[in-house]
Amino acid sequence: MFKAQHSGQTHLFIPGPTNVPEAVRQAMNVAQQDMRAADFGQLTLPLFEGLKKVFKTMGGEVMLFPGSGTSAWEAAITNTLNPGDKVLMARYGQFSTLWVKMAEMLGLEPIVVDVPWGAGVPWKEFGRILGRDKDDEIKAVFVTHNETATGVVSDIEAVRRVMDECFHEALLFVDGVSSIGSMDFRMDQWGVDLAVTGSQKGLMMPAGLGILGVSQKALEASKTATMRRAYYDFADMRAFNKDGYFPYTPPTPLLHGLRAALGLIEAEGLEAVFARHARLAEGVRRGVKAWGLDTVAEHHSLYSNTVTAVRVPEGVDAREVLRIAYEELNASFGSGLSRLAGKVFRIGHLGSFNEGMTLTALSLAELALVKAGARVPLGAGVAAASNWFAHGAAAPGVMAVAAE
Repeated sequence: MFKAQHSGQTHLFIPGPTNVPEAVRQAMNVAQQDMRAADFGQLTLPLFEGLKKVFKTMGGEVMLFPGSGTSAWEAAITNTLNPGDKVLMARYGQFSTLWVKMAEMLGLEPIVVDVPWGAGVPWKEFGRILGRDKDDEIKAVFVTHNETATGVVSDIEAVRRVMDECFHEALLFVDGVSSIGSMDFRMDQWGVDLAVTGSQKGLMMPAGLGILGVSQKALEASKTATMRRAYYDFADMRAFNKDGYFPYTPPTPLLHGLRAALGLIEAEGLEAVFARHARLAEGVRRGVKAWGLDTVAEHHSLYSNTVTAVRVPEGVDAREVLRIAYEELNASFGSGLSRLAGKVFRIGHLGSFNEGMTLTALSLAELALVKAGARVPLGAGVAAASNWFAHGAAAPGVMAVAAE
């Protein structure tokens, strides 16, 4: 069954792929070019430097692999670890679960800590496990910074702290797919060895680039790692990247889009980007509270600034909310994944997003909820968010006024 045609704009409120700014779309509308030409590095070399600023790394390197963030996951694992290596992981949402599955498929031996979906990384338990690992048998610690399925952000700095307190030499892997470029991420300061993201989230582009930040420690590990890899080999990539080239045909239009996206981030200012995401996310959360509904995140310290997972009322199927929004209201929201299917819908508020889009998302979600049978006070979510934007949240250069 095809979706009915509607006049007006189609609204995209999923946590990725996100809305692509017009400047980025236009930048990708380029003729194909010679990726071996002498001047190709003029396009690519500044991209690596721009991404290092977003990752907040001076000592690490950034690599671009054609693919999604998952491709960067695989590249990170296969270049730095060996078959049979023990790795410490936790499952607290769909994407942290998928990372465990990949580790198992690639022949690693995960030590897995399961916590409720809605909690963050169990860094205290990680500290206890690492403290007992006197022989450094655990070779890597994996953390999903922002669990997109639950709208939960985890404390990477705390994980690094317990690793350091144990004097543990494991590599620190971080999935930053739905955080990097939208929320503060400090690769060097937090001692992250491999940081993974994709082009389709905070970088405001179509999917197609798996982006990986790699520390010098991880680069050293890649020289002796024995896991099989070919397309994702660090050595090949670095040999070509130093001059601005790739060991295979790169998606050149996406590189032009990335240049435009990085330009937009630089023009706004990275810290201002983070502040905007925090401001909009709080507006969404206040709207959800005004509906009388709960988020999946268990505590306010775990709230994500890029996606909010909303629990629907008892007796309401979130899948029906999503269907109504898509088929009748021309709006897409994120679905509840795996064990959250039918219980949750997600509002993505990252990348190219502003107050008007936030209020539209809340108004259409209200309509879909009511049409699906939820007793939600129409207008309450929009009013709560509007009050926050008008009186509680400081836009860049504007003094905040205390909310009533």
